[in-house]
Amino acid sequence: MSEHTDLVLEHLRAIRAELGALREDVREIKLRLGHVETELAHVHSVLAEQSVRMDRMGTRIERIEKRLEILPV
Repeated sequence: MSEHTDLVLEHLRAIRAELGALREDVREIKLRLGHVETELAHVHSVLAEQSVRMDRMGTRIERIEKRLEILPV
């Protein structure tokens, strides 16, 4: 009976060790995912800023065309 108990305890310890390693992996994945989300938000912000700049440039070009009396093709 003691032999079976030792075997079960050994397996439980191995499972506990694997579970600990798995938890550490999940923590690392969550951390890395957080960094990816932060970078993606930054990219969205930069794209929005560039879109606003392009819109302003379009308005400025239209004003220049009107002043120079250039008709868009």
